[in-house]
Amino acid sequence: MAGDFLDRMKQMGEGIAGMFGVRLGEQPDYAVLDSVGDAEIRRYAPLLAVEARIRGRAGQDRESDAFALLIQYLQGANRPAAADGAAAGESLPMTVPVAVEFLAEPMEPAIPGPIVGVASDDVLSMRFFLPKTFTAETAPQPLDNRLRIVAEPETVLAVLRYSGRPTDDTVEERDAALLAALEGSRWRPVGRPLALFYDPPSAIPFLRRNEAAVRVAPADEPTEAPGVSS
Repeated sequence: MAGDFLDRMKQMGEGIAGMFGVRLGEQPDYAVLDSVGDAEIRRYAPLLAVEARIRGRAGQDRESDAFALLIQYLQGANRPAAADGAAAGESLPMTVPVAVEFLAEPMEPAIPGPIVGVASDDVLSMRFFLPKTFTAETAPQPLDNRLRIVAEPETVLAVLRYSGRPTDDTVEERDAALLAALEGSRWRPVGRPLALFYDPPSAIPFLRRNEAAVRVAPADEPTEAPGVSS
């Protein structure tokens, strides 16, 4: 009982802190390589994430469905990586940011997806990054087949930070501003932007941290020829 009480007090404290933009969750490691206007060029270390992919027509609340699945995974809807038969799930801490993107088509589950995909209205991808203590071999496995563990390699992103409540219009405006900032710079976008969110819905809008991001490569680096895959 004492343990449950302490857990609830901790969650309450984290919730109050989150309202004021205090982020207690673990965040990915990155190094800033360059700046382009108000955007940063960041190199992210390899990451491990749990991903939800939700199909559906535009207008359906896929974000809520994906978020609920991921929260259930964190709360114990998982099994140990090496478990034989049924085993108790493990509760995992929430990390930030939450990454959201729209994929043109689903990838095969065995192929780790990059942090940035091609946007469309077909499949929504939402990812929670796992604590750095886990590896692909030790991460708890999801019980729901709409979730999967993905290993992301080192990635270079252009990132534009902004505050406020992220509406669809705001996200689109910031994506456009990020792409405009890259025009004529030393960096070119690879794929389409994605959104990174750091705060709960209860956070005070002007203290929120949101980011528009897109994978980038040096502008003078040759692009991949059509029909050739890496």
